[in-house]
Amino acid sequence: MLLQDKVVIVSGIGPGLGQELSTLAAKEGAAAVVLAARTPQKLETAEQEIQALGLGTKTLKVQTDISDKAQCEALAAAAAQAFGRIDVLFNSAYDPGSFEPIESADMEGWRRAMDVNFFGTMHLTQACVPHMKAAGGGSIVMIATMVEHKPLATQGGYGSSKAALRSATKHLALELGKYKIRVNSVHMGWMWGPSVETYFNWQVQATGRTQDELIAEVTANIPLGVIPDDEDCAKAALFFASDYSTVVTGSSLDVNGGEYMPI
Repeated sequence: MLLQDKVVIVSGIGPGLGQELSTLAAKEGAAAVVLAARTPQKLETAEQEIQALGLGTKTLKVQTDISDKAQCEALAAAAAQAFGRIDVLFNSAYDPGSFEPIESADMEGWRRAMDVNFFGTMHLTQACVPHMKAAGGGSIVMIATMVEHKPLATQGGYGSSKAALRSATKHLALELGKYKIRVNSVHMGWMWGPSVETYFNWQVQATGRTQDELIAEVTANIPLGVIPDDEDCAKAALFFASDYSTVVTGSSLDVNGGEYMPI
């Protein structure tokens, strides 16, 4: 059990990685999973998925917009009050921003992405740090993106916001190490799940090509030959939350089937 008896917060609960992180945390022995999202129905669905496991994992649903500092503070306070401490924070909430070329991009889309992906994540991290200090340590896992390393057309705003978060992750690791709080990032590439399925369905309608043809174009650049499943990507993120990485901080892990290999 990688997260035995730990109290885990997952932001950005919804179909895909956020929900996979929450259910996997329960499977790996978490004492409690705190679910955070803007949409009540997504919280309900995630809680039901955990309860269906029959493991007796405690849950707490907190409707939260992480771009609002007060809501982040309320989330952390509610988690600590309900379960006595916070051990793990998965910063999974994100806003994709606007998909358009930078030369003509509406900077309001960039600001929205920055407010959530960078400032929102910092708000929630700041809110959880005092509780982790009180607990004698903890793990903060930033869910990042391959787009920081390998630019994709029209994703400049999203990539830039996550690149800023990557720099902050290193600084946080330096500052918080003395409190036994580790800060690492996991950089996801293509992930097979609801969002990517929706994208391919849209491309099928827009181009008239088959889904198999479109997937083959993507996987041609992935050495493992498949689009990684979001559950498998969540497993990689759990490594940083677990005691198997007790001496790892300030690190980044690329989870993309080998599509991007830093040297």
